[in-house]
Amino acid sequence: MKLARVVCFLLSLFAVDFAGAESAALGGPNEWPYVGGSIGGQRFSALTSINKNNVKQLHVAWTYHHGDFSTGDKEHGATAFQVTPIVIDGTMYFCTPYNRVIALDAETGHEKWTFDPKTNLNGVYTPTCRGVTYYRDNQAGYRDNQMGRDAQAAAGQVCKDRIFVNTVDARLLSIDAKTGKACADFGKGGAVNLLDGLGKVELGEYYPTSPPLVINNVVLTGAFIKDGQRIDAPGGAVRAYDARTGELKWVFDPVPPGMPAVTAEQLKQGATLTHGTPNVWGLMSADPARNLVFLPTGNPAPDHYRGKERGDMDYYGSSTVALDADTGAVRWHFQTVHHDLWDYDVAAQPVTYQIGDTPALVQATKVGNIFLLNRETGAPLFPVEERPVPKSDVPGERNSPTQPIPTMPAPVHPQTIARDDLWGLTPWDKHKCQEQFDTLEYRGLFTPPSFKGTLEYPGLGGGVNWASVSIDPIKNRMVLNMQVVPFIIKLAPRPKDGAASEGGDLVGINPQLGTPYIAQRGVYLSPLKTPCVPPPWGKIIAIDLKTGARLWEKPLGNLNGLAPPVIGKMLNWGTPNSGGSMQTAGGLVFIAATMDKYFRAFDADNGEELWHYELPFAGNATPMTYQVKNDGKQFVVIAAGGHGPLGTAPGDAIVAFTLGE
Repeated sequence: MKLARVVCFLLSLFAVDFAGAESAALGGPNEWPYVGGSIGGQRFSALTSINKNNVKQLHVAWTYHHGDFSTGDKEHGATAFQVTPIVIDGTMYFCTPYNRVIALDAETGHEKWTFDPKTNLNGVYTPTCRGVTYYRDNQAGYRDNQMGRDAQAAAGQVCKDRIFVNTVDARLLSIDAKTGKACADFGKGGAVNLLDGLGKVELGEYYPTSPPLVINNVVLTGAFIKDGQRIDAPGGAVRAYDARTGELKWVFDPVPPGMPAVTAEQLKQGATLTHGTPNVWGLMSADPARNLVFLPTGNPAPDHYRGKERGDMDYYGSSTVALDADTGAVRWHFQTVHHDLWDYDVAAQPVTYQIGDTPALVQATKVGNIFLLNRETGAPLFPVEERPVPKSDVPGERNSPTQPIPTMPAPVHPQTIARDDLWGLTPWDKHKCQEQFDTLEYRGLFTPPSFKGTLEYPGLGGGVNWASVSIDPIKNRMVLNMQVVPFIIKLAPRPKDGAASEGGDLVGINPQLGTPYIAQRGVYLSPLKTPCVPPPWGKIIAIDLKTGARLWEKPLGNLNGLAPPVIGKMLNWGTPNSGGSMQTAGGLVFIAATMDKYFRAFDADNGEELWHYELPFAGNATPMTYQVKNDGKQFVVIAAGGHGPLGTAPGDAIVAFTLGE
């Protein structure tokens, strides 16, 4: 028993992401201090108590219901519960889709405190919150003289440990991790208004959904910006604030070289961030040892047109951007899609790993391209080819003549589809898919949006989306999940009266104000509401990071609850999915993500499914694991609350599993 603990401890040290001591400074070595497990986002645990031999014995230890969910109404959309909790010093912290922050005893699930920021959800397409961030103030003798704190507070007892969370009404909040009360010394009464410096913002147009990132005593935040609305959309800049006071320290305004970027000092003087720039709505990561922050960027506004009106704002679009953590200066950037017209923004968190002496980084994409980069320089570790792509025939459009395609790993999403390959549950609906195909523009990967309507394959949901990948740093194995769901994108001249219906994040009409065209987009489905491409529609894949070779591939999900009883469970066709995977040193991959409500454990070596459990709601989130005490139980936790836009019923459960009685 003692030997096992020693091995587990050594593994935990080895798995600290090679990113410096910041990752290990929070909580115990077997806890989960970041949404991604580590500051580099590896989603890996060195724990081995739950392993291949005993995973079938997992059972529910406790369940917590928070109550914050909705099927949607006229004011806002259905909720998505996409959170990954964190665990530090025996306490679990997470946020709800309404941005309430909750602290639980990590072993029992008993509530310690809740903090309700009274978030305004009006206009928000999908209320969600993917996680919170923990900050420990290690500055000796830190005190806030302006607040006149007493001697105990001056010693660091009040808000020494803080929880940061973004709200969908665009606030950055600082909360005392021990008491659940607002840190009055941060911003104004514990909050920074993220709408400051944006200019005019429409209701529900700008809102953060991912957790902030803390490094070097500054807290960084980006935000989601509603797709396809207008050329002069709010700026997508990343801003860094003092983690103690909320003072703005630096700004990354992602304008192209040669164009003046707005600075922190200018913002303090009342300037407005540059409109229409690429945003950062996914999770950021960092390498503290190299003082680097890694950003996954979206595309500039609007999404489906790049005429002269959009200018050259694409320079940092659909890219991985590495910044100096102290100044926000760009160290390097790598673009995954040139002049993005497809909403192939980089949603996935960049994930750090080490190959020999090479510090490396994985950037997964919606296209299904997986780029392995040197994280010091941004140079690809395997050759990336610039391949010719179809030219647009839309007047005024100027798409890129080539796009970057990695040679290794090979793209994980199918790269093309033929008419004869289309699929249906019956010959009738297959024929209907083929009839629609005959009306569409399709010339392979990266066919530009058109007046006829373009088959977009991969679809704009991915491929690999926000949940990114997991990495076993010992075996150098990456696991990813992805979906195969095509879309249709259609442009049309703007109506003479200038009007256009409003679309949502996935489907509907995007007005694209300031351009000559509106854009309509929707899923390419048969009349029976199945994708017009053959299953599997969801996959889980393992890749060797040393060679780029694919180790195994399996369908992810069945049609349980989506087809008649009994039959649905037998149809292992994979489902569209939202959420990610976690790997452990116990040789397991844990993942939910699917529409069938199952939480699964796979053998990490060969992809064999070893265990599953049907959750009360679909687990469209990413799991985590922890062990509070050295001689305590290992727990595995998943948020089960569905995803309204994906079509899974919204809910509100945190479910914890363990071994034994």
